[in-house]
Amino acid sequence: MPRIGIDLGGTKIEAAAIGPEGDILVRRRVATPRDDYRGTIDAIAGLVLEVERELGQAATVGIGMPGAISPATGLVKNANSVWLNGRPFDKDLAHALARPVRCANDANCFALSEARGGSASGARVVFGVIVGTGTGGGVVVDGRVLTGPNAVAGEWGHNALPGPRPEELPGPPCYCGHHGCIETFLSGPGLSRDHLAATGHALQPADIDRLATEGDAAAEASLRRYEDRLARALASVINLLDPDVIVLGGGMSNLARLYTSVPRLWGQYVFSDRVDTMLVSPAFGDSSGVRGAAWLWE
Repeated sequence: MPRIGIDLGGTKIEAAAIGPEGDILVRRRVATPRDDYRGTIDAIAGLVLEVERELGQAATVGIGMPGAISPATGLVKNANSVWLNGRPFDKDLAHALARPVRCANDANCFALSEARGGSASGARVVFGVIVGTGTGGGVVVDGRVLTGPNAVAGEWGHNALPGPRPEELPGPPCYCGHHGCIETFLSGPGLSRDHLAATGHALQPADIDRLATEGDAAAEASLRRYEDRLARALASVINLLDPDVIVLGGGMSNLARLYTSVPRLWGQYVFSDRVDTMLVSPAFGDSSGVRGAAWLWE
């Protein structure tokens, strides 16, 4: 039976049918119905049925989602797509599709995809980072996702930013109810917010990167602040987990300078005489999420 993977993001929902060798057979996207739980269920179900019509057969369905299904309640928790929180998402989707589904955190799916045939192929311990609309992380050890008894393994985005400077305190408010979470600094909106506060100009990360390349001093300063914060945050992961490879995903992973600047910086924050951890870009780009979700049925 073919596999369908779903990547449920804050702005888009992507569905893809994956072949036995990991190749994408059919791919579809729709905008995420923000703040609309029932609309989100209907959109996913519609995508699955559309992909199956093109395949000509039914398929298993795996979903990479923000947050996680709580082992304690069976309801969604910790999703930055807050309209999912407190809902029996997997059960409602299974009912809509009239079949069982498997759900996992989107960063876990991303890490799994890159550990199996991607940029981290062959690495024993992989930390997959999502820096996009939010900031998440997933851990894969020996080719298997590490979830944990609380289903929060890898959720570095809701730790406080390590080593905060005076000007970084108390930090921006986070949807989780705290201030100064890593997510509020390292997500795409976090970079835009920081640049706006420093310059008065509201820009998207890609525009900040373009201006820095063109020699704009304020944009360069914003990116350097971002890079130092990312180095501090990843250094805390290295100190705790010591992964072989860290793979960046999400929109911010498209900033090519991060792969040289951040490893150059993180050595001063890692508790080691040398840092051999590799920081790499994803082999499958924005297809990694759907690939990993599809593999949930392996």
